[in-house]
Amino acid sequence: MPTVSLVGYTNAGKSTLFNRMTSAEVYAADQLFATLDPTLRRIDVADVGDTVLADTVGFIRHLPHDLVAAFKATLQETRQASLLLHVIDAADSRVDENIEAVNSVLTEIESDEIPTLLVMNKIDMLDDFVPRIDRNDENLPIRVWLSAVSGEGIPLLYQALTERLSGEIAHHELRLPPQAGRLRSRFYQLQAIEKEWNEEDGSIGMVVRMPIVEWRRLCKQEHDLINFIV
Repeated sequence: MPTVSLVGYTNAGKSTLFNRMTSAEVYAADQLFATLDPTLRRIDVADVGDTVLADTVGFIRHLPHDLVAAFKATLQETRQASLLLHVIDAADSRVDENIEAVNSVLTEIESDEIPTLLVMNKIDMLDDFVPRIDRNDENLPIRVWLSAVSGEGIPLLYQALTERLSGEIAHHELRLPPQAGRLRSRFYQLQAIEKEWNEEDGSIGMVVRMPIVEWRRLCKQEHDLINFIV
């Protein structure tokens, strides 16, 4: 199951966006570290299905080195995410500095290589600004302009999620030998098994579907995995 993690500078509106997307009541306040622990909810993304949405603590500039380890533990969902939603206060005069601060923390917690979609929040505080999706040269959504408070642009965000997540799925048929029980358990933990059956030779056949980020991560951990692809 894909995991989408909200990240962003403190007070960018992550929890407000989380509430808007999940109809949850996560505490949203204009103060440092208003969200202390990651909060997880399931959302339904068209053509993708059930997706885990994770809210996290707000980032700050110049994260002290003695807090890096604590952040790594707190932001476990971020480090294992299929996609990051980098929520940005588009009305903040320090927008570029805030983006750089978040990117710096992502590097510190070894999450800077995870695919990212920028969410330019608070367009309701900008003059005559309408929701839109910005795309790169390959027509891939890279930035969504919206207001979490008013709800403007939320449908565009879901559209962008569909495009980003549906194109980042690994779908494989595998044959696992009897001794690969631990690997089979990993697929169950990831809720990646679409179909499973027993072969006459004692091996286990299965069809797995999972975010390509998780597939690549698993391939690095389980070096024999690619040998089991049919």
